[in-house]
Amino acid sequence: MNRPFRRRKTKALWVGNVQIGGDAPVAVQSMTCADTRNVPETVAQIEALENAGCEIVRVAVPDEAAASVLGEIKKAIHIPIIADIHFNARYALMAIEQHMDGIRINPGNMGKENIADVVRAARDYNTAIRVGINAGSLEKPILEKYGGPTAEALAESALNNLALLEDLGFDRIKLSLKSSHVPTMIDAYRIVAAKTDCPLHLGVTEAGTLVNSAIKSSIGMGVLLYEGIGDTIRVSVTGNPVSEVGLAYGILRALDIRRVGPDIISCPTCGRCEIDLFSLVERVEKALVGMKDDLKIALMGCVVNGPGEAAEADVGIAGGRGAGLLFRKGNVIRKIKEEEFLEVLLEEISEITRNKRNIEEK
Repeated sequence: MNRPFRRRKTKALWVGNVQIGGDAPVAVQSMTCADTRNVPETVAQIEALENAGCEIVRVAVPDEAAASVLGEIKKAIHIPIIADIHFNARYALMAIEQHMDGIRINPGNMGKENIADVVRAARDYNTAIRVGINAGSLEKPILEKYGGPTAEALAESALNNLALLEDLGFDRIKLSLKSSHVPTMIDAYRIVAAKTDCPLHLGVTEAGTLVNSAIKSSIGMGVLLYEGIGDTIRVSVTGNPVSEVGLAYGILRALDIRRVGPDIISCPTCGRCEIDLFSLVERVEKALVGMKDDLKIALMGCVVNGPGEAAEADVGIAGGRGAGLLFRKGNVIRKIKEEEFLEVLLEEISEITRNKRNIEEK
């Protein structure tokens, strides 16, 4: 694929067993919305995120009670965990001492006098640090200098805080510069990407509910990823965080950066559609949540054009009146009844993925 820019070369660091930066794939993250102090609920949500393909998870640490159970949560899960901490350096130290794989802090709201202790502990425990700059929590002098949370303000804050940690001899750092204003977010990351080889965590903060988040995140992160900027991403959704994972992989897949999980293509429907395509797509998506295999699946509402329009799909169904055609790579396999669509399709998918794995093992 001809892209305008190659992938930006960054330093590599490890968050648990996941590499960020260097030549590693763009990693997908999410964050729990459960009360961290409720360990069973938090663990259950992390397990759901892991099953959906989440590779790194973040949890909020609003108080000492939340900080005190981080180790218990870590012991119960299988993916790297990051503690999200604001203001209180003591909570950061508690998180590090419980072997969190990483912490997210904004040094500007924690006090320079406390940062040295946090960095020292992070070095001793091999903990990664994300310097998380947010448009809503910039330092007052920078806000006054630029007249608000501009891209230049975000970038200056990020670079200043990066230098602060590096001057303390710490380099296991990644940066994020988040704003709910997409153009500001894009410009801020571009500025920083030109001035450092530190790995970058991309995200549009406060992106809203599913549709708004999908739009803002696809544009904001999509533009940067297409330019080769970004080493790990998190799509922010107001709602169930499991939906964030699918959107993240969808963005990466659409740009042909990572092909993880199924690519379900479906027509928008028209007057020729004589099946319940909306319901079929929803049921297929639900049945394939967490699937890691790269597979293109076509669900078409018309038997006239279906197989032809989706000829490159590994498998698909083109519906007609109460029935449809099952096809692979544009070739019709057989005719099936509408009530059999889901069952037959899932059987075909299982057979295809099983055959692919057998070939890979040989």
